[in-house]
Amino acid sequence: MIGVGGIFFLCKDAEATKTWYTNVLGIEASEYGISFSHAESAKAFPKGAMTIFAPFKADSEYFKPSDHDVMFNLMVDNLSGILENAKAAGVSPVQPREDHDYGSFAWLMDPDGRKVELWEPKEPAGET
Repeated sequence: MIGVGGIFFLCKDAEATKTWYTNVLGIEASEYGISFSHAESAKAFPKGAMTIFAPFKADSEYFKPSDHDVMFNLMVDNLSGILENAKAAGVSPVQPREDHDYGSFAWLMDPDGRKVELWEPKEPAGET
């Protein structure tokens, strides 16, 4: 296996959800939905970027305050800028930003009540 080819999910109003992701996160949507170039993430973070496919225990609190059983983790290259854009659109993080040696994180809720984790990776120390 070489990666995730897509994530498909149900929404109350698919167009409103696509519009939210465009207006709040700055993601361009097409007729197929939202797509990301693997080449762009590999160029920006050649060693530090990856896709995680991780099951969580059913009683995990990590997805809270969402009651959905799916959370999106979106890799970004300008977390501060996205948070400023979200604030301008009236969307506030649901918990404080966290900075770690492997990247920085922030969390928003989309219009369907799903938690969206934003991750700005950092290249591993000593590697380029």
